[in-house]
Amino acid sequence: MTVPVRLKIGISACLFHPDPTRRAAPTKTLQWIEQSTAHWLMSEGALPVMVPSPFGDTARGEITVDDYAEWLDGLVLHGGADLSPVSYGEQPIKPEWSGDAVRDEYEMALVRAFSAAGKPVFGICRGLQLINVAHGGTLYQDIATQKPEALVHRDAGRYDMNFHEVDIVPGTRLAALVPPERHKINSIHHQGIKDLAPGFIVEAVSPDDGVIEAIRHEGEAWIAAVQWHPELHFPDLGVVDDTPLLRDFLAAARAARNPT
Repeated sequence: MTVPVRLKIGISACLFHPDPTRRAAPTKTLQWIEQSTAHWLMSEGALPVMVPSPFGDTARGEITVDDYAEWLDGLVLHGGADLSPVSYGEQPIKPEWSGDAVRDEYEMALVRAFSAAGKPVFGICRGLQLINVAHGGTLYQDIATQKPEALVHRDAGRYDMNFHEVDIVPGTRLAALVPPERHKINSIHHQGIKDLAPGFIVEAVSPDDGVIEAIRHEGEAWIAAVQWHPELHFPDLGVVDDTPLLRDFLAAARAARNPT
């Protein structure tokens, strides 16, 4: 029986920093990934691997993000805490929007390492924002405050049941994967792209307020991202089928593993 040679896809870790008010492990830094993101990759036969941050006060040994970039076939940056405004040259408008600068630094190092190794990078929600900031873009710290005419892009009560429409930009790679028409997507974010990073193009926008919903790098590096959550699959609710996005990313990972 032939055993398939499965792609190994890294998933960047979310971080729980030490917190004396937390009942479980209050003095420890915890690193974790979302089950739905791992299962999304597994749905097409890929092996998800959490990439632990090699930084921090307990760091030891010589393993770096470059080692993971050489070993793995691609990288997914998933959702989680806000980015720190300090990471794009601003100060938080409110303390609650201070974000996680430690995670920002770790994930930006991952993006640099995987891009340098010729491996594809795909960003989900926070991942899109991180990719934009890593390449010189900026964010709305809070869409409702800084773009008050915008839709409600995050409804805490509805969470992953909050939906709106998105327009795919004709002529883009995304339009070749998903019909370039209006689609329904989930929306769980209060931050978003303000200034698009140099070297990137917009592949999808919210038609009601112009908020950027998908981007892609124009150069040789394979870097793409969406603001919505493709790992949260709601086909019965009429949400766009994101399977072509995953397959395209995995095809790029396969090509990076087996360059012609």
